[in-house]
Amino acid sequence: MNVAVIGAGAFGRNHARVYHQLAKDREGVRLVGVVDPDLARADDVAKEFGCRGFGSVEQLINTHHEVQAASVAVPTVHHLEVARTLMQSGIDVLIEKPLATSLSEADELARVAKRLGRIAQVGHLERFNPAVRATFPLITKPMFFEVHRLSVFTPRSLDVDVVLDLMIHDLDVVLAFVNSTVTEIRAVGLPILSAKVDIANVRLQFASGCVANFTASRVSTERVRKLRFFQPKQYISLDYSRQDVMVFSVGDEAVGAAQPTVNPQIGVAKPPVTSEEPLRAELKSFLDSVRKKSNPVVSLTEGRRALAIALDILAAIEQHRNNVDLDRLQR
Repeated sequence: MNVAVIGAGAFGRNHARVYHQLAKDREGVRLVGVVDPDLARADDVAKEFGCRGFGSVEQLINTHHEVQAASVAVPTVHHLEVARTLMQSGIDVLIEKPLATSLSEADELARVAKRLGRIAQVGHLERFNPAVRATFPLITKPMFFEVHRLSVFTPRSLDVDVVLDLMIHDLDVVLAFVNSTVTEIRAVGLPILSAKVDIANVRLQFASGCVANFTASRVSTERVRKLRFFQPKQYISLDYSRQDVMVFSVGDEAVGAAQPTVNPQIGVAKPPVTSEEPLRAELKSFLDSVRKKSNPVVSLTEGRRALAIALDILAAIEQHRNNVDLDRLQR
């Protein structure tokens, strides 16, 4: 399968790297081009991974009519334009998160994909984290989540707030785990080192009764990627970075647990997790959907769902900011 990467920034380079590695591993894929308006940057990435650089999608398509699939790793404001052009040219797409800058753009992407019969997947990377995959079979009735995603500051992705940059990963995972409608949002956030919100804390209430607390920061002094939740008779702790899961069970659920704890009524177990780079797993899944013309693991509908909640969170942050008159306090 002939593939291309649109966007030669940090995300695009990683997509090119993994496609190149999949080709070396004889996974039935060939990277034919990298596109970026900065042609020198496109050429640098293309040279590194054995393909050709292009300055526009049109140049790529006119040169390589055989391209079948592409990763869209351009800034979010260009997702609609680039993905629509690719799909109109008969190319299936993986669109990096967030899906779009607005719900109207997300809806237009869905209309184009449906009308043209194209495969379109959203790049919610953590869905392919082995720890997340190992957790799905453990879900019964989650009632409380505590999620932390902290990063040190970098100039990457400053075109969007931390909610759309980092927190959206966890929003997508929790929405998939809970599978219930959000009924209430409370949020606070602040710009620290950029003009956008750099740190945010959010509380979601679901129709199921579940509550989820999220903290996301891109101005931390440490890197943390953890999700913890409680459900009847169980506490489950997931570490995205270490790709491991710990399950603490009480009562009947503790029977058969691999290890006892200090309290004999509590058992702890570690479900088996097969380590794999999430991006590699994501791209393999995308290519499999393209080959089989099957529904992708993360559909446009799910990408839109996460985007809708993220935008509602940003609106709640703005409302809180106005209520406490933060602009005056920061002057």
